[in-house]
Amino acid sequence: MKLFGLCLSFTILFLCPFLSQANVPELSREPPRPIVFVPHGRTKSDPQQVHISLAGKDHMRVTYITEDKKVESVVEYGKQPGKYDGKATGESTSYKYFFYSSGKIHHVKIGPLQSNTNYYYRCGCNGPEFSFKTPPSTFPVEFAIVGDLGQTEWTAATLSQIKSQDYDVFLLPGDLSYADTHQPLWDSFGRLVEPLASQRPWMVTEGNHEIEFFPIIEHTTFKSYNARWLMPHTESLSDSNLYYSFDVAGVHTVMLGSYTDFDSDSDQYHWLQADLAKVDRKMTPWIVVLVHAPWYNTNEAHEGEGESMREAMESLLFSARVDVVFAGHVHAYERFKRVYNNKADPCGPIYITIGDGGNREGLASSFKKPSSPLSVFRKSSFGHGRLKVMDGKKAHWSWHRNNDSNSLLADEVWLESLSTLPSCWPSSHSNDEL
Repeated sequence: MKLFGLCLSFTILFLCPFLSQANVPELSREPPRPIVFVPHGRTKSDPQQVHISLAGKDHMRVTYITEDKKVESVVEYGKQPGKYDGKATGESTSYKYFFYSSGKIHHVKIGPLQSNTNYYYRCGCNGPEFSFKTPPSTFPVEFAIVGDLGQTEWTAATLSQIKSQDYDVFLLPGDLSYADTHQPLWDSFGRLVEPLASQRPWMVTEGNHEIEFFPIIEHTTFKSYNARWLMPHTESLSDSNLYYSFDVAGVHTVMLGSYTDFDSDSDQYHWLQADLAKVDRKMTPWIVVLVHAPWYNTNEAHEGEGESMREAMESLLFSARVDVVFAGHVHAYERFKRVYNNKADPCGPIYITIGDGGNREGLASSFKKPSSPLSVFRKSSFGHGRLKVMDGKKAHWSWHRNNDSNSLLADEVWLESLSTLPSCWPSSHSNDEL
């Protein structure tokens, strides 16, 4: 355990400058809380770090890891405990990072599945039984959303608050484990989130802490992230696991990559352009986008880091009448008006920063003063958000702060889908500026 602490300290103190890819000044943050390291308490053949993710229409991907390399990539599943009438075989991978060798990482796609239905499943024909519930195919549908999660006592509090109220899909806009090249922390993170991530689909995108570039020794970026958190990029016709999309009920969700090419000549740009063009807003009235580095931000932390991506891609989101954009990276909460090109615009997306999951770096407490007229609400506190889409016209957004003893509803707003507003086809403009 001393060796673990020594290696972790070395990683945090000396390697983080390479990992963050940003030269930012020291900021006011609350002191960190201890990392929660979750040990492996099962046998080598038992599945661990189990999580599920949506994998195309009516399918789910089950991911698990075993230390025993002989365990098969198989998932048995059914609608009753212990009775499995379905069975699927998948694929496996593993990777090496410096002196670390991962376990066998299994990815198994199961289905077709019925919507809004409980399923029971077992991984690798061994170990404990798990269960999950598929999302509904019609409204209402609820998303739990939080970024920059990490694995500290703050994280545990956030997860506890999320678990206290049901949801259909979990969205995480980057910065998962904060392993930062120290690979055992990826394993610990997988065990920490398993109680939630094995029961509801977790859809994630990458942040700067997933890059894990190690000078001289490791030049392959996102090696751990791509091996462990396989998302439905193939199902959404993306060539990269760093950006993809999926549909739930009448909501089209797009997960973008802040740390892969995004200019107008890039694969990501052309993929996004084609992906948004295919959305039928009569059938799918809502479009939600997640990205790690925020495009709008009045916090002194990471100021301007999302600007080049905004300049490259914002017009695509505006033309498609995206309803809301969620970001992480800044360890605080902030909600903006509907915005386009640094001006208030009733046909632009609402921008929300929710990088307050519980990371080890603490909160970003310094907001610029005076506040921008575009910023509606901002607060440095850990917490999580919930987007409940009621129907094709209305959705309710709420932010729940949890650095109190109990979760507290601190911000909320009703959203109207832009697909229902005739004035936004074509758009109209107003003049408040950032």
